[in-house]
Amino acid sequence: MKKIINLKEKYRTEVVPEMERIFKYGNHLAVPKIKKVVLNVGIGKISKEDAKVSEVESSLAEITGQKTIKTKARKAIAGFKIRQGQEVGVAVTLRKEKMWAFIERLVNTSLPRIRDFQGIDQKAIDNGGNLNIGIKEHMVFPEIVPEKVKNSFGFQITIVTNARKKEEAKELFKLLGFPIKDAN
Repeated sequence: MKKIINLKEKYRTEVVPEMERIFKYGNHLAVPKIKKVVLNVGIGKISKEDAKVSEVESSLAEITGQKTIKTKARKAIAGFKIRQGQEVGVAVTLRKEKMWAFIERLVNTSLPRIRDFQGIDQKAIDNGGNLNIGIKEHMVFPEIVPEKVKNSFGFQITIVTNARKKEEAKELFKLLGFPIKDAN
């Protein structure tokens, strides 16, 4: 019977040796690591309605298991009717154990629940080695009970790595089990 291992253990035991073999690193500390996961929701349109904002905050806290913070506009943008200091978003930054648990839930349960999901495009990985995923409906996460949801919202997930090249990050995500599409 195969032993079930969590994602952090898989990174240590399987991903690091494979990355060392592929990219010929001289040291296991040179292998790219996932530093943090940032979830960001823009609330610009609904910032006037406190009930909707509190629902977004509570849903994001339920998904991540961590308290959210409100982000404010750094400068005024007249075209978007945004004033400096106005609350424009809600964000959560995950590190260490909560980060690994969230990534595991994202890869194993949430991404497969997305309707018509074909995989993550390689263009979602930037040249700095970070993966950006847009989720259209927050209800794909198993923590959210669809019957209790009044307003559906989308958000952005950014997985930040210390990879130096896009190829290193792409291989790291593939080895961790992310459904990255092959280039055609």
